[in-house]
Amino acid sequence: MSDNNVQIFDTTLRDGEQVPGCKLNTNQKLIIAEQLENLGVDIIEAGFPVSSPGDFKSVEEIAKLIKNTTVCGLTRAVENDIKVAAEALKYAKFPRIHTGIGTSASHIKYKFNSNQDAILQRAYDAVKFAKSFVEDVEFYAEDAGRTDNEFLARVCEMAIKAGATVLNIPDTTGYCLPSEYGAKIKYLKENVKGIEKAILSCHCHNDLGLATANSIEGVINGARQIECTINGIGERAGNTALEEVVMVLKQHPYLNLDTNIKTQHLYGISQLVSDSMGIYTQPNKAIVGANAFAHSSGIHQDGMIKNRGTYEIINPKDVGVTESAIVLTARSGRAALAYRAKNVGYELTKLQLDEVYINFLNFADMKKEVNDKDIHQIIETSKVYKQIISA
Repeated sequence: MSDNNVQIFDTTLRDGEQVPGCKLNTNQKLIIAEQLENLGVDIIEAGFPVSSPGDFKSVEEIAKLIKNTTVCGLTRAVENDIKVAAEALKYAKFPRIHTGIGTSASHIKYKFNSNQDAILQRAYDAVKFAKSFVEDVEFYAEDAGRTDNEFLARVCEMAIKAGATVLNIPDTTGYCLPSEYGAKIKYLKENVKGIEKAILSCHCHNDLGLATANSIEGVINGARQIECTINGIGERAGNTALEEVVMVLKQHPYLNLDTNIKTQHLYGISQLVSDSMGIYTQPNKAIVGANAFAHSSGIHQDGMIKNRGTYEIINPKDVGVTESAIVLTARSGRAALAYRAKNVGYELTKLQLDEVYINFLNFADMKKEVNDKDIHQIIETSKVYKQIISA
C-alpha cells in the first residue's frame, strides 16, 4: 500500500446495523456487501459473529461471496468470541479478526472493574489468540478518545507485540475536538515502539457532529484507515459518513491522500442502504441528500445558471447524481424561471418574462415548490400567453 493511500473500512453491516429497528436479513446484507465491494471499499466489517446465529450466518455467507475485499468480523477480547469469528470467516479469501477492549479510565473502572496492567495483558492475549487463526488482526482500544495518550501508547505497543496489523483508535463517544484527535494520532505515530508494523485507523462517532472532521484530522496526522458507514448511520448520532470523508479527500488533492472508492456509485449505494434499512436520509445530508445539489434561492440560482462553479464545489455526476436541480419557489428569481420555462419549451423575452414573473410569484406564494406542470399553467394564464405561443 502506498503511503498516500487511505483504506476505507466500511462497517455499515456491523456498527451501522446497530441502529434501533434497522435489522437486515442475510439476503439484504449480501446485496449491500456486493455493492460495497463494487464501490471499492478495502474492508467490509460484516458483523459480530458471536452475537447471534443470524449474524454468524451473515458473516459466513458474505465471506463466501466477496472475492477481492477483506471481510472482517468483530469480537470482544474473549477467546470464544474470537473462535466463533474465525469459524465464520473460514471461507473468506482475505479474513480479518477485529478484537479489542476498552482502555479509558471510565471503561477500566466501570465496565471491567479492572486495572491498567490487566487490560494490557488482555489486549495482548486477545491479539495473540486471534493471530493463531488469521494473519490480519485489527485491535481496537475502545474509548481511545478519552484514554490517556501515554497509556494508549502502551496498549498499542502490546497489541503490535502480539501481532496486530491494524490499530483502531476509536473516538467511541464522539467527544474529541479535531485538534485533539489529530494530536492523539500524531502522538501514537511518534511514540509507539514498532508503529511502522501497523496501520493506524480512525473510528469516529458523530455525537458532536465532528466525526468527519476528526477522521480527516486523523489521516492528516498519519492514520491510513478510516472506519465509516454509508450515510453515516450507526449508534446514537451515527458514525463517520463514508461519502463525506471520501469526497473531502477527493476535493482536496493537495492533501495527497487517495482512496480506492469509485465515487460515481455513492448516490446509488446510499439509496440502497436507506431503502433496505428503512432509514430516512435528511434532505440536507452532505453529498447524498436530496437537496445536496438543489438550489432554490434566487441569488444562488442566478449564479448556477451562469456558471455551476459559483455555488457547487462537486460535480454531481462525480457522486452518481444525474444533474443539479433548479427548484422554483417564492424565493426564486427571474433567471431561474426563464431557465425552467426554456426547459419545458418557452423562450421568453425580457418583457414577457417580467409579466410571467408577476403571475409566478402569486402562484409560488401558495405552493412550497413549483413544478413543470405548474409552469405551463402560469404561462397559459398570463396576459402575454398568446404573444408567447405565436412567436
